Amino acid sequence: MKTIQTGGERGRSAWFTKVYAREHPRVVAFVYRRVGDRGASEELAAEVFRIAWEHTLKDGGEITVGWLFVTARNLVGNHYRAEARLSELHRRITEELGRTAATGQDSAVLDTLDRLPAHHREVLTLSYWDGLSAAEAGAVLGCGAPAVWVRLHRARKAFRDLYRAPAPSPLESA
Repeated sequence: MKTIQTGGERGRSAWFTKVYAREHPRVVAFVYRRVGDRGASEELAAEVFRIAWEHTLKDGGEITVGWLFVTARNLVGNHYRAEARLSELHRRITEELGRTAATGQDSAVLDTLDRLPAHHREVLTLSYWDGLSAAEAGAVLGCGAPAVWVRLHRARKAFRDLYRAPAPSPLESA
């Protein structure tokens, strides 16, 4: 098994570039055989190499080909667990709402969210969709809980105003 120790920033970058060029196709193929989705495979392989880079920077760690594949296997496991949680969430929502298809009201809510400025949409989705407390949302947004409450108040008002207003037609926005 080939182990490479890195020395210095220039040597580390050159080494990492060489390892990436050599092993990236193999890691992508390894992940693809397990998830069956080319996009997910590319994303997971990119995450493997991001972790590898951080490992060498923080810990001065040694990276082997085996280490890359163990990391890839762990990320594939995380991917499957996340997919299972998402499927379970969709099942529970469908079951609790007693319907599968989106209603016109659901579409109107989603359209209104899309029309909101990003900062309003973010605080609303963190609070309502992700279920974060004000303190947790504040940690994500980089502010305190009181600021989150103010932002949430403003975002709700902006949402109400847009929800009541008719959506612009595609011809008007062009």
